[in-house]
Amino acid sequence: MANIVNNLSIPAGLWKSYSIYSGSTDASIQWWYGHNAVAFVLTTPILGMMYYYLPKHTHLPIFSHRVSIVHFWSLVFLYIWAGPHHLLYHPIPDWAQTLGMVFSLMLIAPSWGGMLNGFLTLTQAKEKIRTDATLKFMLVALTFYGMSTFEGPMMAIRAVNTLSHNTDWTIGHVHGGALGWVGGMAFAALYYLVPRLWNSKLHSERLAEIHFWTATVGILVYVVSMWVSGITEGLMWRAVDAQGSLQYPDWIEIVRTLKPYRLARALGGSLFLSGFLIMLYNLYKTIKNAGSGFEVSSLREGANT
Repeated sequence: MANIVNNLSIPAGLWKSYSIYSGSTDASIQWWYGHNAVAFVLTTPILGMMYYYLPKHTHLPIFSHRVSIVHFWSLVFLYIWAGPHHLLYHPIPDWAQTLGMVFSLMLIAPSWGGMLNGFLTLTQAKEKIRTDATLKFMLVALTFYGMSTFEGPMMAIRAVNTLSHNTDWTIGHVHGGALGWVGGMAFAALYYLVPRLWNSKLHSERLAEIHFWTATVGILVYVVSMWVSGITEGLMWRAVDAQGSLQYPDWIEIVRTLKPYRLARALGGSLFLSGFLIMLYNLYKTIKNAGSGFEVSSLREGANT
């Protein structure tokens, strides 16, 4: 539904068309689509992976099935209204901006309920976390899920948004969710799934541990540098002198100030990518060591276990 409504257009030739919406209406539709993409591509499927792989790997039930059901329906209802928070102070109706802000703040409750549901499940296997890289990825992923789902609603508040909008802070927020939460849970799922699909033991637990620390340090350096850069950037844009004129009218001066943070971002991203490549090598060797490969009988045994 989101895809169809967002892409309604009038053909103007074989390879060209125009959106049926115009101006601020088009912006509203674009962000209704954009935030639904975040909700139903980067949030709910990954939560499904968490609710599946966490109990499978720990051999423990999820802490609260009731909370998981409330979590799901709350997200489905609340998330679709949050898009206008990207258009605060834009020429769309005030009621639409307020709607986006209020529903964004309401999202904290189900999001943190789901995060705590995962954490409380992990506390039942805290001894295993020390030696299991897969569980460590799940722990860090849940931490970033909680951080991102608190930070996003805070950035949807008008007073905060005036500082954060269009700055590196937004980039830090997005990548904390996309790399910390989505990436971390995807890594955990792959480390769980690949050895079982190929009926093989993971090639190297040590490499998985190295991947964990490389990715975790990398994403922390990335996100923290973008937080500092974004706040610095927003404050410099808004700074005025005693006469009320902009204190930094030369945009290049602001860019030069942000250079160290951008370099830190590059370092953090490189570390995260390096960890990803280590994982690819580890999984490749796991598959290669499996010999004949996929065996249905082993999956049946795993399912029975």
